[in-house]
Amino acid sequence: MTRTTRLLILLVAVLLLGAVGTGSVLYAAHRSGMRDQQQADGPTVQAGTVSLRPTAGRRLLVRNLAWGPHRDEIATVPADDPQGPRTASGVKCLRFHAAAGTGICLQAVHGPLEDTYRAVVLDSHLHELHHFPAAGIPTRARVSPSGHMVAWTAFVSGDSYAGTNFSTRTAIVDTRTWAIDDNLETFHIIKDGRPYRAADTNIWGVTFADDTRFYATLATGGQTYVVRGDVAARTLTTLHRNVECPSLSPDGTRIAYKKRVKGASPDAPWRLYVLDLRTMTETATAEQRNIDDQALWADDSTLVYALPGDYGSDLWTVPADGTGAARRLMTSAVAPAYLG
Repeated sequence: MTRTTRLLILLVAVLLLGAVGTGSVLYAAHRSGMRDQQQADGPTVQAGTVSLRPTAGRRLLVRNLAWGPHRDEIATVPADDPQGPRTASGVKCLRFHAAAGTGICLQAVHGPLEDTYRAVVLDSHLHELHHFPAAGIPTRARVSPSGHMVAWTAFVSGDSYAGTNFSTRTAIVDTRTWAIDDNLETFHIIKDGRPYRAADTNIWGVTFADDTRFYATLATGGQTYVVRGDVAARTLTTLHRNVECPSLSPDGTRIAYKKRVKGASPDAPWRLYVLDLRTMTETATAEQRNIDDQALWADDSTLVYALPGDYGSDLWTVPADGTGAARRLMTSAVAPAYLG
């Protein structure tokens, strides 16, 4: 091969790489611009009034991910028509949950150099009652059935639960007094019946039973556990291994959770299970895909959870007893909450 031939090959390669790079930039810019335009094949989303007050009909609230001017806003649909037109509130949240007229909204605050995050407690009109700084990237949020307690988890370091190189911070707030426990790792841990302390503890994914009792994930020593928490006693008691992101059923008898299964990819290790709190019996759901979400109980027999979709995430549903099959509930949505 002559020197001239080598130079020509190099020139062609440089031109091809340049064309690919330019095309990628133009495509990214085009796709970014499309995010502000409502998609013709997407759900209908219109601005309107969204309330957390009880109404005659049951409603489903979500963080709307459909492209258009209302992306990331909390939106609502009738629970029996989840694919119907959405009413958008104008309030943007990264994570959201609501119960009994109280909402918790985890938001990004965009700064000139970097983003910060905050947890905003909302009233029934989605107006801010109080806000607190969040320690990092928001990941989980829950409100107690009474609306008196709210909790959230943020990544202090890392942005995924799949590996081990992450740290979380979980806080609980009493909305009646605004008293805050800003780090549940300071609670006393009772592991396997004995007091336990370790430097590597992480707590995340609170789900409330009432205004005192809750469940959450404890990670330590390379293991995860579901713990029963007591706000008044400031204790966390381990109940069962290999449980992450628990979600308590409305009747208080079972927990839906993601479980690491043998043989799964390290990047996609979880399957959706249900734990009977009385017998500690585990039931695998019919959902066979990787679930990286804190599932929500739509009722005492049905689970709702997020999976990756074309525009971020879609909501799916599956029976909690291991029967049936998974089905898509709602496109372009995440962070569901049922009201009414």
